[in-house]
Amino acid sequence: MAKPYQYATLICIVLSILALLGIIIGVVASNPLITIIFLLPTVIYEVYRTEGKSTRWASWGLLAVFIAEIILIVTNVSFDLATFLGVTEKTVSGHNVPLGDIKVFGPTIMAILAIILFVRTRGRYTKWLAVIIFITSFAIVYTLDPTVFSRLLRLGIEEGLDQIQY
Repeated sequence: MAKPYQYATLICIVLSILALLGIIIGVVASNPLITIIFLLPTVIYEVYRTEGKSTRWASWGLLAVFIAEIILIVTNVSFDLATFLGVTEKTVSGHNVPLGDIKVFGPTIMAILAIILFVRTRGRYTKWLAVIIFITSFAIVYTLDPTVFSRLLRLGIEEGLDQIQY
């Protein structure tokens, strides 16, 4: 059954503003937890709005990764995946993901799940929420490790250029 649309536009506008504030404050303060906290309502609303099989699992997976990310940041767990696995990047769902501290891996997975949600959903509000999550995930990566952010951005641009058909 379709979710109500009466206040969905207003809710998405407010969530967009909250995410933008979280990005600005988090980047200025160099504190990813601020950005994550401001993103929490968006993730919860995304879980509420999704209805299809694949989008439902993607949104619940997103929430699980989101909670794990909060725990990793609050407890200041540091574990270098690149050293542990002996590689600098891994392919996840067909996307090359640069590896580093485990805290950077969470927002990267969140961005990939947001792409899945955007591509597989038909709802404009779910797409809107996925874009908010995608953009904010990059801001979280940036506040955690700007060098991984630049590698991730470069890989995204290269893969995007590979997808352009002339």
